[in-house]
Amino acid sequence: MRIANVTIPAEKRVIISLTYVYGIGPTRSADICQKAKIKDTVRVKDLTPEQEDKIREIAAEYILESDLRREIGQSIKRLQDIGSYRGYRHRRRLPVRGQRTKTNSRTRKGKKSGPIANKKKVAK
Repeated sequence: MRIANVTIPAEKRVIISLTYVYGIGPTRSADICQKAKIKDTVRVKDLTPEQEDKIREIAAEYILESDLRREIGQSIKRLQDIGSYRGYRHRRRLPVRGQRTKTNSRTRKGKKSGPIANKKKVAK
């Protein structure tokens, strides 16, 4: 089964496999299943074509996949263009939401670099 140009796994439960689509998390997945009147225990391979169409129809109401990525990218670009503090932090690849950077924030900043202290010189 495909939703928003993403093939979702057939062996998993519907509520879990919907989360493979960018923009659908556990809560939204549960809401979609509830609106489509599908039980939590049903597997994707056991869905009827009518149920699949109903899920696609409900999922089409949300912004998903490439449209969502584009919208987020445009929002970040707008912040950078107007010169806001958040845009500056995005541009420098630093934490945006006020976290400390003296320690931690390695995920955002990347691997440590710079001179290595107490490194032995190679003898010639």
